[in-house]
Amino acid sequence: MPRKSSRLTFAVLATGAGVFSMLQSLIAPALPTVQHALHTSQSTATWVMTAYLLSASVFTPILGRVGDLVGKKRTLVAVLLAVLAGCLVAALAPNIGVLIIARVVQGVGGALFPLSFGIIRDEFDASQVPGSISNLSAVIAAGGGVGMVAAGPIVTALDYRWLFWFPVGIVAVTTLIAVRYVPESPNRAQGQVNWFGAVLLSGWLVALLLPLSQAGSWGWGSVRVVGLFAAAVVLFAAWLFSEARSRSPLIDLKVMRLPSVWTTNTAALLFGAGMYAIWSFLPGFVQTPSSAGYGFGASVTASGLLMLPMLLAMFVSGVLSGRLEPIFGAKVLLTTGAALGALACAILALWHDQQWQIALVAGIFGLGIGLAFASMANLIVGSVPPEQTGAATGMNANIRTIGGSIGAAVTSVLVTGHLQPSGLPYDSGYTHGFTLLAVLLLGAALAALLVPRRSGRSGGTTVGGSESALLKAEEEASVMAPGALN
Repeated sequence: MPRKSSRLTFAVLATGAGVFSMLQSLIAPALPTVQHALHTSQSTATWVMTAYLLSASVFTPILGRVGDLVGKKRTLVAVLLAVLAGCLVAALAPNIGVLIIARVVQGVGGALFPLSFGIIRDEFDASQVPGSISNLSAVIAAGGGVGMVAAGPIVTALDYRWLFWFPVGIVAVTTLIAVRYVPESPNRAQGQVNWFGAVLLSGWLVALLLPLSQAGSWGWGSVRVVGLFAAAVVLFAAWLFSEARSRSPLIDLKVMRLPSVWTTNTAALLFGAGMYAIWSFLPGFVQTPSSAGYGFGASVTASGLLMLPMLLAMFVSGVLSGRLEPIFGAKVLLTTGAALGALACAILALWHDQQWQIALVAGIFGLGIGLAFASMANLIVGSVPPEQTGAATGMNANIRTIGGSIGAAVTSVLVTGHLQPSGLPYDSGYTHGFTLLAVLLLGAALAALLVPRRSGRSGGTTVGGSESALLKAEEEASVMAPGALN
């Protein structure tokens, strides 16, 4: 395939990943509308979000690995078809049960992130890789912002079902173009899918994320929550043991132990905690009636417009990071992005009684998101062998999601722990929550400082550099060791 088609390939990848990212946040502001339209309870309606989160968490690393093994284009097309089917069923769903099932199917699209990063690494010139990854990361980050901003106007002007009808058309066209123009990646990992490892991975992810998302309604001390946390620990230990002994591990633990990988993943965990919590709670804060002593009584549409500076800032900073990375390095950009997030939350904890302050904070946080998303992806891609790109970037996205679930759950405890007689949280609850997020994001910046400096950078990506050489040496040592299992 000629290189001149790389722009079309990128457009396909960016559209697919952007739509999936948008679907993460697009439905959240419309949950009350969905609850009323489908005649269900609030607790049941929240499963529209929970099912999507759990499905994406399970499928992202697994299908990232499948793409490494059987072909990234083939897997990409299959995932796009799944997202298309999920959106179509959601748009036609006659009841909440069908809608929840549709959201599970949509969650398969989480694999679009690692597959897209892998295709870029395989198909683009080395000099194009860092910039393309930064631009794709900017689209992914901005997609979540588009969802927050667009949900209100779409629901007000049309109907909540159009939140899914629009993606149906976009994904259908994207799939057709992908079949025709996206090349099949030449790099393939050896071995086969470790389905036992996949089951264990799915088990501990669900056992961890389900109680985090439902603890508010189940109770943190309930048997279900405690039991699922205990099961997550046991299944995680079993998964580690299985992966360490497997000849074809789903997630190569040697890759996860590389200094650039584990430090970046640690930063991703803490950054995800802050980012998803802000996305979850800042719109609610803005929509709180001023009679509570804070808030602005904004509508869904108005609160989305206050998030507009975040959307614009994270797209611009994400695109610019591709030009800044060769100069400053991905480590500096990740540290700066996390530090900007911490600054935004600190400002929010101290000053949040004027709408311009919310808009300012949104813009600062958006700058941090754009820098952090792009640099995390570049650090992972530049540190692992080409045949491990899908699994490694999929796990990084998953770790960010796990952090988001933890951050949202803990912030929820602080915000809703003590309620006013009206049932609304106290202002102090939000202040404590924003302060915690500032601390978590500061931790992400400190973790980013531990990322080793890259040597031998070529366009910002070290393919075959020191990290890959270290991994190769470890693998050769394990082969030579008597009785070693690959």
